[in-house]
Amino acid sequence: MLEQLSQLEKESLAALEAVKDSGALAEWNRRYLGKKGALTQMLRSVGQLPKEERPAFGQAANKVKVALEAAYEARMEELRLADTAQELERGAVDVTLPGRPIGPGHLHITTQTLRQIYAIFAQMGFQVYESPDVETDEMNFELLNMPPHHPARDMWDTFWVSDEASAGSAQGVLLRTHTSPGQIRVMRERCPEPIRVILPGKCYRYEQITARAEHQFYQVEGLAVGHGISMTDLIGTLTEFAHRFYGAEGRIRIRSSYFPFTEPSIEADIDCIICHGEGCRVCKYSGWLEVCGAGMVHPVVLENGGYDPEEWSGFAFGLGVERPAMLKYDIDDIRLFYGNDLRFLRQF
Repeated sequence: MLEQLSQLEKESLAALEAVKDSGALAEWNRRYLGKKGALTQMLRSVGQLPKEERPAFGQAANKVKVALEAAYEARMEELRLADTAQELERGAVDVTLPGRPIGPGHLHITTQTLRQIYAIFAQMGFQVYESPDVETDEMNFELLNMPPHHPARDMWDTFWVSDEASAGSAQGVLLRTHTSPGQIRVMRERCPEPIRVILPGKCYRYEQITARAEHQFYQVEGLAVGHGISMTDLIGTLTEFAHRFYGAEGRIRIRSSYFPFTEPSIEADIDCIICHGEGCRVCKYSGWLEVCGAGMVHPVVLENGGYDPEEWSGFAFGLGVERPAMLKYDIDDIRLFYGNDLRFLRQF
């Protein structure tokens, strides 16, 4: 039995040296040290020896077992290091190769569109006036001819910043639902001078996100206040903008509408360049896409801004930014603007 044990040790160590990968190592461990391995079977047969030979054989077998386990651990570590070295060699970087240049960044398509709009209205004599994103209920609703509980407030699903107790009161704080509060701010600041400004900024509405609507979006408010300003001036301004932004072939459609801060009120539609009037999900299969709500400034709003409506008149409009860009660049989903997909953004 001792000779068999010695022979088993030599055989197993020789087989271990021939192991080249982890799979063969696992098979070696099963063959010699596993539950049905050769050494385990030999240890179980110790009961067949005479009593006086059992202690010597047991001690020798345990020494062999310890030696084989140590050899197994050492071989496993050698294979691990060899695998690591091979992995490093396969993934080695040739530092002599030229680096991969990172291209320069560029303005987001929304920013590009905003700057185009700024330039067009600057050519028509409009200045840029900025107003805050966070407004009071008074500025966002009341001074725009929408007192508390006015049904027109339901046209704007509002993100309230203050608690519900103050929501709907003059002290209520909210994320502006439109850029129109800027009208009051600029009128109170410049009264009694004539005004011709655009008020760009982001608006926030608690509404469903679809291919043509986002819960946050940019808007460019326009306001002109002076003597003898008429609806013809408003329509002419919108038509001129459409021609400069979309080209001479761009068509604009005027529809009557309702806004509490303008009287009379209109909406301006642009013919859908995406489907060429045939109908798509962006234009709601009508062939036209609403891009602007407008009208003559309501006498109450003029008065709240400090102007005498008997002497002064004016027009206002709220122009989208993403929707005109969708039409100009043939984009069929507004969600792409804020999806942070570089494949989309790099096209502009």
